Amino acid sequence: MNNKINIRLSEHQDHEAVGILTWELLNELFPKCADQFEKSKFITTSRTLLSEGKRFWSLVAELNNEVVAILNINECAAIYTGGSFGEITEFYIKPSFRSKGIGARLIEAAKIFCAEKGWSALEVGAPPSDPWQRTIDFYLENGFSIIGPRLEATIKSL
Repeated sequence: MNNKINIRLSEHQDHEAVGILTWELLNELFPKCADQFEKSKFITTSRTLLSEGKRFWSLVAELNNEVVAILNINECAAIYTGGSFGEITEFYIKPSFRSKGIGARLIEAAKIFCAEKGWSALEVGAPPSDPWQRTIDFYLENGFSIIGPRLEATIKSL
């Protein structure tokens, strides 16, 4: 099946699939909060970000014109990286398509995308090792290094 999967940069018409798969990711990661995630907001935000095309991109894996996986990247900047770098913000593969090499192909495509942008690094905030050790192992096997935990503060509107 791996050979039939097409990996490509998303196009405008992919915004709904990107939004829905991102919504599915959050529901899987945070099942106790699932009722807080509005699918329509994910689709709307996906459409907005993808249409800008200047700070957020999505790589998609498709089979028979169905998007089965996404890897969303945004552009960040830091002195420690020497300027701009890529960050994987969301990465999701539909459960029935996991462990088939699609994730590794998306990571490789993301590295190529970053190189084409002239970025020096690609980072990802991995979930906690318990119960997600398999996810962390996947990243380590695909060339990532552990650089520390990532934390977040929610900013309230003024």
